[in-house]
Formats: sequence, C-alpha cells, structure tokens
Amino acid sequence: MNTVLITGSTDGIGKETARQLAQKGWQVILHGRSEQRCKSTVEEIRKATGNSDIKYVCADLTHFVAIRKMAEEVKAGFGSLKVLINNAGIFKPQQSFSSDGIEQTFAVNHLSYYLLTGLLLDLLIKNAPARIINVSSMAHSSQMDFDNLRGQKHYSGHEAYAQSKLANILFTFRLAEKLTGSSVTVNCLHPGVINTKLLQAGWGMGGGLVEKGAETSVYLATSSEVEKITGKYFSNNRITNPAEIASDREIQEQLWYVTAGLCGLNY
Repeated sequence: MNTVLITGSTDGIGKETARQLAQKGWQVILHGRSEQRCKSTVEEIRKATGNSDIKYVCADLTHFVAIRKMAEEVKAGFGSLKVLINNAGIFKPQQSFSSDGIEQTFAVNHLSYYLLTGLLLDLLIKNAPARIINVSSMAHSSQMDFDNLRGQKHYSGHEAYAQSKLANILFTFRLAEKLTGSSVTVNCLHPGVINTKLLQAGWGMGGGLVEKGAETSVYLATSSEVEKITGKYFSNNRITNPAEIASDREIQEQLWYVTAGLCGLNY
C-alpha cells in the first residue's frame, strides 16, 4: 500500500494534494493543528474520492514536543510510509515566538521539516524506495543571514518567509547527499503563485487554482519519471535552478549544524 503523510493538509495546496492522491487510491495521512478541521477534511475527501483510507494526525508545528509526539503516533499507527510531503507553511507579518523561543515562521517553515523528517527517516528507509518532498517557493531568498535566522536583530515578514524557503532548498540538497545509496529520494518544489490564505496574508493578492498548486507535489510523489532523481528543485514538473546560494556546500552545512542544535537532533 502507498501511504503518504502531508503536513498542513486541512487547507489550500496541502488539502488539494491529499485529495488528488486519495483519488489515486493512496492511503493518506492528513495533518493539521485543529482536530475538528482534520476530522471535517477527512470526511470531505472520503466523500469526494470514495477512498475511505484517509486518516489524520494533529499537531502544532511550532512546538518541538508536539512534532515528536506526532512522529511517534505515525510510527505506532502506520507500518508503512512511502512518501512524506513537508507542505505546511505560514506567513507572519508580525514577529511571534513559539514556546521553544523560536520565531514562528522559521519554526514551521523550516525546523518542522527538518525535525519531522529526521524522526520518520527510519520508517521511510524501511519502506524504501521512498520519497521526501519539501514545498519551497520561488520567493526564496538569495542569501542566508545566520545572524538573524530567528529575527534576533530585526524582523520583516517577507524576509523571514523568503529565508525559510531558501532553508527548505538547502536542507533538501544536503539531505539528498546524506541519503545517497538509501533508495530514499529528496526533492523540493515551487508550487506556483496559488490563491491561498498564505498568499493573501503575505502579498494581498490572489493567484492560480489549488489544483495547479498541487500538481508538482503529486507528480513528485507518484511519477516513475523521478524515481531515481534526488536533490533537485522543481517547478511545473520540471527541474529548475534555485538561487545560486542553494548549492553552496558550506552554507548547507552551516544551516544543518544550526538546525540540528535548535531541534536537538542530528541525523
């Protein structure tokens, strides 16, 4: 059975990705912060697709303890995991911090990807060939300010978001190299400029349909064309080039080191 876990899947691109994979007969594990939203989304997708094998896990991705608990729940409840899609993302116009003392944009958009992936890596390797997919954005930054990763010096919602999306790509490229020979691939993507709550909150504008936004995630999860491809950045189902800094090995290593320290997990 093909099982996929999609973070941030009670709304927007994540929800549509879940619907499309359910339509293909996959076992889908939804994720959201609200149990009520998770339950209603499960029912909605079951009715829309006729696929009854839709489950959910609930966690606030700003909290390390919640992410660890969620990972344990997935490992205990599901013997198989073929695809992990780190899709959850937020935009915070005003600076706010998690209970772990981390700026929330950085916590959700990058640290949750790193921590959840690390905690579920054994399960993915056990079920290899398996795939890890990180949802980034063309809005990623062209530089990484390590002195202001958590908004210590100053805060801009757009800068924080852009830096977190660059972090997704740096993480993807470094992890792909670490997993060489494991039959677990790691790729990232730009979903397009899509009409989501995040786009409206951050840029005050609309965009394309969520069906289009889910397209590349679904492609990377299912297509035989990318079976052996790893460590790449995709847009519109094609490999494309991110900012030059994303390929800087020293920057990748530095971010990994900092991230491992913050999350209390190195892998």
